[in-house]
Amino acid sequence: MSLTSLGLTGEQERLYRHLLRRPPTAVDTAVEGPALAELRALGLVDGTLTAVHPAVAVDLLVRRRLNQTQRQLTELSLAWDVLTELAEEHRSGRPVQLVEHLPDGPTVTRRMRTLMNDDPGEFTHLKERAFYQQTGYAVAPFNGLLARGMRSRTLFSAHALHDPDQEPHARSQHALGDLHRITTEPIRHLAIVNRAVAFVQADPADPQAGALQIHQPGMVAMLADVFDGMWARARELDELPLSPIERQVLHALTCHDTDEVAARSLNVSVRKFRAHIADLMAHLGAATRFQAALLAKERGWL
Repeated sequence: MSLTSLGLTGEQERLYRHLLRRPPTAVDTAVEGPALAELRALGLVDGTLTAVHPAVAVDLLVRRRLNQTQRQLTELSLAWDVLTELAEEHRSGRPVQLVEHLPDGPTVTRRMRTLMNDDPGEFTHLKERAFYQQTGYAVAPFNGLLARGMRSRTLFSAHALHDPDQEPHARSQHALGDLHRITTEPIRHLAIVNRAVAFVQADPADPQAGALQIHQPGMVAMLADVFDGMWARARELDELPLSPIERQVLHALTCHDTDEVAARSLNVSVRKFRAHIADLMAHLGAATRFQAALLAKERGWL
């Protein structure tokens, strides 16, 4: 079998075989030239003009060919990106970019809804809150998609539970089929439709900067994997660590300097607030308020 099948030229192979047969103590000044430099670069010849063992040489050449093949396959996979782009242009009748900037929230909502209406397959959503009152996103059309059989998962931040309206909304949507979980991990807004199109916030520092709509399959697959990992690590709604009032008391306890101010923020008496603190400490197994705050922080409740 010729080594040319593993990527060597005829001249490189002849020189390698020559050096392989040459006695270790032999001096051969006729081997200098481009082929020798190339064999050295490939790791087939060492600094003493000694050919490496055949097993090592073949292993190096096979690995090199595998790397070359992988690069070629990666280049060929770009053809699927082109196919995705052409198919979307055929469907929509307009030019499509693999990454497109959408200027504002309503545009993003319309684009996602169009995709889901055309094919209500799967929707995944990563966001800070379970719902936003002023996004212009109507719940009824989304619930209609759930009724048509769309699979949906929503992952939102545990910090949102400081708002007592968040949990009831999450539970009601969960019951309709939009499965909700809670995460304590950092959140970047992300939505993925049918594991084929992703939407991410264009500027993390500016919620008004719109979103990027991404069609590039490799990038969408990576974002879907990130979501799946966070989903697997998240808590179910039935595993909520604290009741709504306990969360409010814990938040007030860490945000205000005195019980009087904290009690006013919850619109309860100081006596009632202190009773809530006692219940919270018992829940946490804490001997002091400071220890309660530390335990809550360790468990991701703050």
